[in-house]
Amino acid sequence: MKVLFNCHVPFMLAHGGAQIQIEQTKAALEKLGVKVEPLRWWDETQSGDVLHHFARIPTHLRHLAQNKGMKIVMSAFMSGLGARPPWKRFLQRLVLRAARPVAPRPIRDLFGWDSYRLLDAIIAMTPYEASLLTQIHNAPPSRVHVIPNGVEEVFLNSQPAPRGKWLVCTATIVELKGVLELAQMAVQAQTPLWVIGQPYSETDDYARRFLEYARQNHELVRYEGAIANRERLARIYREARGFVLLSKRESLSLSALEAAACQCPLLLSDLPWARTAFKDKATYCRQTNRWQPPWSCCGAFTKPPQPWSPRRGRCPGLRSAGKSRWSMNPLLKDASRR
Repeated sequence: MKVLFNCHVPFMLAHGGAQIQIEQTKAALEKLGVKVEPLRWWDETQSGDVLHHFARIPTHLRHLAQNKGMKIVMSAFMSGLGARPPWKRFLQRLVLRAARPVAPRPIRDLFGWDSYRLLDAIIAMTPYEASLLTQIHNAPPSRVHVIPNGVEEVFLNSQPAPRGKWLVCTATIVELKGVLELAQMAVQAQTPLWVIGQPYSETDDYARRFLEYARQNHELVRYEGAIANRERLARIYREARGFVLLSKRESLSLSALEAAACQCPLLLSDLPWARTAFKDKATYCRQTNRWQPPWSCCGAFTKPPQPWSPRRGRCPGLRSAGKSRWSMNPLLKDASRR
């Protein structure tokens, strides 16, 4: 069997968790003996049995691939829809239910409304995302499969270490991740914060403001860019006071899963993806429409982190990278089952 991967956002333009997810999915499939290739738009001789598209697949691409006899799998990213308040999701559901039956074919194709119904399989990362696919996008429940992100063995096998003073945030330096606002909260709370990551572009205005703020508050805000070495990153999580991610939306944060695998206390945005993955095993910060002091979660910065040291095989939301993307066998169970 040959699987062709397709993603519309080149890694060279936008690094991050999606890139790692795609790379780990490819590695896991190859371990199972499946041949995986990127879809080569310029190669008319390329063939494949399955087209795996990451994010929403365009209607015309789905139609062309199915006409070639290929099966279509889509990894759905529902971060934007999932972060909307319940009333907005309910309104969208009503509008789509009313519009789908009467909308002309060109309109349905433009918005891809039929794609969810006609795909061979759709992969969601959480049960919450699966419910969005079936209830709002009308995907058949039998074709929706919940397969969480996987965590590499280097994090699962990391050894305990004394915890230091730094809260750690691993994220791309973009407004969506809220790293500048997070740094401002940390300075207000007089809590050391280490931000690990890099912007898409050094000329981005938000990134420049964050870098300037980090330079002005270097005693409390540590920034040295991204860390590519996975062993070092696991060691940082093991030595951190806690992991914090207050992004405005996520599908299922890979960095939060990696930190959890290193038994690092978690402070996360109070969003459905986080509640679904970590339940009561994390501390949550409720966001408002504006990031303005005093933030409701500043107090969480000054409190000692709650000890959270689940034994291997007993942590919610985690899977091994080698199995999670293509197996439903959990390696880690709920921490309360001792």
